[in-house]
Amino acid sequence: MEADTEDEDSEEEGGPEREGPETYRSKNGEILWSSIPPPQTQGRARAEEIRRNSPGPSRCACVRAEYIKSTFELFFPSSMQKMLLEMTNLEGQRVFGDEWCNVDWDEIQAFIGLLILAGVLKSHHESASSLWDSEMGIFCTTMPLKKFKRLTRILRFDDKRSRAARREKDKLAPIREMWERWVERLPLMYRPEINITVDESLVGFRGRCPFKQYMPKKTAKYGIKIWAACDAKTSYCFNMQVYTGKPPGMPHERNLGKRIVLEMSNDLQGHIVTCDNFFTSYTLGSDVLMKKIKIDRNDP
Repeated sequence: MEADTEDEDSEEEGGPEREGPETYRSKNGEILWSSIPPPQTQGRARAEEIRRNSPGPSRCACVRAEYIKSTFELFFPSSMQKMLLEMTNLEGQRVFGDEWCNVDWDEIQAFIGLLILAGVLKSHHESASSLWDSEMGIFCTTMPLKKFKRLTRILRFDDKRSRAARREKDKLAPIREMWERWVERLPLMYRPEINITVDESLVGFRGRCPFKQYMPKKTAKYGIKIWAACDAKTSYCFNMQVYTGKPPGMPHERNLGKRIVLEMSNDLQGHIVTCDNFFTSYTLGSDVLMKKIKIDRNDP
């Protein structure tokens, strides 16, 4: 009798048995989620946690970036310069005919320099005439206003004669080749830190554009949307894509966010990619298991 009493007391002291973790089934019924994460084990670093190269400027950038001009040419090499010069002169001949005198790269550099200077001076809303108003100013001493306006009118990145056919399949046809050449050079100059962010950016623009976006929560509200992958520490952007909307004659793309993250992180290894809930999904998590990266969700 005493033994039975002791057993009963011990059961009362122990209380009710603990319940197991709660489980939740996904909408399609194929995934079972648990309220308790799996145990974390300590051990050797996995292959996806090992980065092969140290972060920072690449060897190519360190050797060739001696001054401002050489640094600019790292991102805009001679092949791109030649293409811009050829297409601009071709458009000048088409528009002005025999009156057009071909420009050289020095004149294009001067034109680009004036555009950069106008941006530095925050003169993007100021008329060109006012910038050339002062006789001693750097604008009028660099090139005549008439020539600047001509270059503004005929500056081109592609052959306009074949653009219509290319534009039927690609809305970014006027700058596609130049854009892709430029983006290809971004990761060659800098190796990002371990933390990467993938998100959208709206470049303010209110002119005519077939893929202009309206995003009321953004400061600019109207503009061109660009998907970007950036180094979270230095903000260096090493991959970009212009969002041109639904392709002509094609249905709306499904799993757009998943595709963007996978393409943005295609060449990464041992990095942690952070993105918001627009990009994250179970299928994205399954796919990155095959890649040597990690995905982290950042809820706004």
